[in-house]
Amino acid sequence: MQSKIQHLKSEMLAALHAAKTEEAIRETEIKYLGRSGLFNEIMKSLKDLPDEEKKTVGKAANVTKKEMEEAVSRRFISLESERLGQIAETEWLDVTVPGRKPVVGHRHLISKFIDDLEIIFGKMGFTVAEGPDVESEHYNFNQLNIPPDHPARDMQDTFWVANLPNTVLRTQTSPVQIRYMEAHKPPVRIICMGKTFRKDSDATHSPMFHQLEGLMVDEAISMANLKAIITHTLQQIFEDPSIKTRFRVSFFPFVEPGMEVDCTCPICHGEGKLPDNVPCRLCKQCGWLEIGGAGMVHPKVLKNAGYDSKKYTGFAFGFGLDRMVMIKHRINHLRLFFENDLRFIRQF
Repeated sequence: MQSKIQHLKSEMLAALHAAKTEEAIRETEIKYLGRSGLFNEIMKSLKDLPDEEKKTVGKAANVTKKEMEEAVSRRFISLESERLGQIAETEWLDVTVPGRKPVVGHRHLISKFIDDLEIIFGKMGFTVAEGPDVESEHYNFNQLNIPPDHPARDMQDTFWVANLPNTVLRTQTSPVQIRYMEAHKPPVRIICMGKTFRKDSDATHSPMFHQLEGLMVDEAISMANLKAIITHTLQQIFEDPSIKTRFRVSFFPFVEPGMEVDCTCPICHGEGKLPDNVPCRLCKQCGWLEIGGAGMVHPKVLKNAGYDSKKYTGFAFGFGLDRMVMIKHRINHLRLFFENDLRFIRQF
């Protein structure tokens, strides 16, 4: 019986040595040490042996079985070591080579500019209001006192949405002002920023662009308040306390009176020329830049929003964010913002 035990031991050791996978090792373990394995058959046959021999053979069988269980564990460890050795040969890593720093992105120049504007206006008590990019004709035109024959309603100037009657891609952020006033009572002090859409495309215009609009409505709001807010805002944006503003009479349907807003050139500081009498190309030597539109909110617009136009007055203004970023950072073409050229984006 003991010779049979030694034979099974030798046979199992040879099978373990030949096993090249975990599955093969597991099959060998089950064959010899499993519940129905060969060693268990020997243990079951011990009852037929004489008492003295039963004690000796039983002890030898238990010792051998324990040795075989340890042999199985060692074979699993050996197989794992062989696998790791192969990986080390084919997938080695030189730890002395300097590491490669991962490329980390950052916010787009326009997004950062919008964040800066929120801080500037937040310090003056303005809150941020938002509205949909796809807007109804009612809010985009009617409530803003834009008549049906106004050029802004022409398909050559505005993107109308197919299969959705009286729906456009908003041409300005002004509809946000109407929506906000309908939902809030005076006093109102908000800015609204976001994408707008018009059929323009050249070095300083894009079919999609960003706009900033501000609105303040309360009792006794005047042009003096408008000029103070705009002047302070431009000084903060261009980081130049010497910036001055001027208003020129113009027409916008939703304000009365309406005006164009100019500011002194932040490059030549209103001189029209740079040191050594170099002409300023940004302002074309005039010292002023047209920066946006503004005016006192039209009484009809206040009435459309449900406000008492005899009690409340207000002002509104609008700037093209993209153009202001171009001026601040000396960028000469609007499309650079949207072409995703990393050589440009990584500069800011």
